Amino acid sequence: MDTITSSGGMVVAPHMAAAKAGADILADGGSAIEAMIASASTIAVVYPHMNAIGGDGFWLIAEKGKDPKALMACGGAGAKATMPAYHEAGYDTIPTRGPMAALTVAGTIGGWDKALEAAKALGFGKMPRTDLLSAAISHAKTGYTVSQSQARLTREKLVELQEQPGFSDVFLPDGKVPEAGATLKQERLADTLQHLAHEGFQEFYRGDVAAAIADDLERIGSPVVRSDLEKFEARLKVPLKVQLDCGTVFNTPLPTQGLASLLILGLADRLDLGARDGFEFLHGLVEATKQAFLVRDRLVTDPLHLPELIKPFLSADWLGKTAAGIDMKRALEWPTKPSSGDTIWMGAVDQAGLSVSFIQSIYWEFGSGCVLPKTGVTWQNRGASFSLHPEALNALAPGRLPFHTLNPAMARLSDGRTVTYGTMGGEGQPQTQAAIFARHVFNGMPVGEAIDAPRWLLGRTWGDATTALRLENRFEPDVVRSLERAGHELVLLDEDYSDTMGHAGMIVRNSRGGLEGAHDPRADGGAVPA
Repeated sequence: MDTITSSGGMVVAPHMAAAKAGADILADGGSAIEAMIASASTIAVVYPHMNAIGGDGFWLIAEKGKDPKALMACGGAGAKATMPAYHEAGYDTIPTRGPMAALTVAGTIGGWDKALEAAKALGFGKMPRTDLLSAAISHAKTGYTVSQSQARLTREKLVELQEQPGFSDVFLPDGKVPEAGATLKQERLADTLQHLAHEGFQEFYRGDVAAAIADDLERIGSPVVRSDLEKFEARLKVPLKVQLDCGTVFNTPLPTQGLASLLILGLADRLDLGARDGFEFLHGLVEATKQAFLVRDRLVTDPLHLPELIKPFLSADWLGKTAAGIDMKRALEWPTKPSSGDTIWMGAVDQAGLSVSFIQSIYWEFGSGCVLPKTGVTWQNRGASFSLHPEALNALAPGRLPFHTLNPAMARLSDGRTVTYGTMGGEGQPQTQAAIFARHVFNGMPVGEAIDAPRWLLGRTWGDATTALRLENRFEPDVVRSLERAGHELVLLDEDYSDTMGHAGMIVRNSRGGLEGAHDPRADGGAVPA
């Protein structure tokens, strides 16, 4: 896959309409933050199976030459989301679909609002909201082209989704799954976006839009109430970071699994990974992933309920000792819990060097499946990651933040490069991040080649009981045999390029302002220069 170059700004996204919407804002003089809002609003319309404005979002925002700030736009559990309420309703676990799965506040619109505040504080943010949301409104009102992945996932999940409140009215026109290439409109969503564009993003939480959302959530039986919306506020935080030989890598703090992504790279930096895509490279990254996931599953939760400090695990001392204990010839036996999700990652860099790494999600495909009729908003099911066991690490309680697989990444390298990168893919996000970063930064692969190369996934996927190591079928047979001899339980996928491996993207800005970028051939997008 080719690497796209530019010196005037670039946007990468998993849908070309979203990438183009952002690039158009850059071309009109907007900043990377404003471009990302245009891309985020557009992709919420044209890729509705992967994300929506009824979900959460996370940002890393970095000025030229400065460390990034993390913008955390994730909502907590609703006031009525109590363990007794679920037990009384007959649940031993939180349902994954329906109104009782729609139990957390959607934070992504609050993130757009806070991001615009940040842009204005930096001397940007001068473009009107109507311009930023115009592409999204147009696609929602006049119709967008249904992608192959939307058609496929709607068919695959039809039994779970078709009876959920509002779903059929929007996503099953004439009661049928839309075919790829069909035109689909979301007119209520267009009205909502138009209202937000004219009246402000806070309307989602404290205005007429909030009132409509709260009425619909109450009517369908969601635990989220009007006061939950009113209390929500996105916040700027200090990101987590890890020091590598090549520079510093940043990621989002708890409740995201950004810690795991940093630990994989911190451990890999201390291993001899050998030739690119050889046995040592794959085995080393997989074993580093196992160690990182052991820490993640022990620690990652709402930061107000943190069981122990995070900082020691990112220290050179812990990373060195743990890396020294990794067997580079034998696989660690591996049972683990899955953390699945449907998400989008996008990146933007403008001519001034402002960089944005952004991720937006509704958790599973189409989230809870609930589409609110007054606003056309599809609501997330992120709260399904809570436990109804009071002793669990992520035990349900009103106001508590759920565990998030989402984690956008960024790196400042010692040679002056800024690397903005990320992926969708739930459990696979830290693994795919490590794959594309290690290939490009450690091994010198061009950006496009690093993203195009065959990938792997350790862990369970939906409907499959095994926790095997999955491989796309383009790896060399000798490497596959060496992994098997080392004790890895393997599943070779039929596809050359599998959605299971995420939709990754990367933009690299060098010290002279030159940009190199690419987005995944496994998705429907690309890199668009301004």
